[in-house]
Amino acid sequence: MLASAVKHLVKGIVENPDDVKVAVRSNNRGEVLEVHVNPEDLGRVIGRSGRTAKALRTVVNALADGRNVRVDVVDTDA
Repeated sequence: MLASAVKHLVKGIVENPDDVKVAVRSNNRGEVLEVHVNPEDLGRVIGRSGRTAKALRTVVNALADGRNVRVDVVDTDA
């Protein structure tokens, strides 16, 4: 559910919504949602001073119902 919510939110931000992918990983510290976007849209998802990414994380934490969930915006060029 969280992955689909993040995907929906990110698709509304980017210029290339077909390139948005959200991968879910679990580790000992909880769930990790990895957001992959077109390299041209990376700045849009992160936002000025990280404001957009922080807002996404805030929404996910509100939806997580106390679970430990992290959102990572992955730079595919690195």
